[in-house]
Amino acid sequence: MAQRCDVCEKGPSVGHKISHAHNVTKRRWLPNLVLMRGKIGTTGVVQRMRVCTRCLKAGKVTKVL
Repeated sequence: MAQRCDVCEKGPSVGHKISHAHNVTKRRWLPNLVLMRGKIGTTGVVQRMRVCTRCLKAGKVTKVL
């Protein structure tokens, strides 16, 4: 499954892991995703989605109980 937010399309970012001896290897930073049921914007359609916590905190998605 893709590690991507359904609201803002945020995905994994890539970079280097650097050791003390300056050995460089590739690594990935994954977004903090939450699987939830919610409504997007003003449409009011309830669906399960994977949302990053930044969108959830900003109020771009409303949680449905």
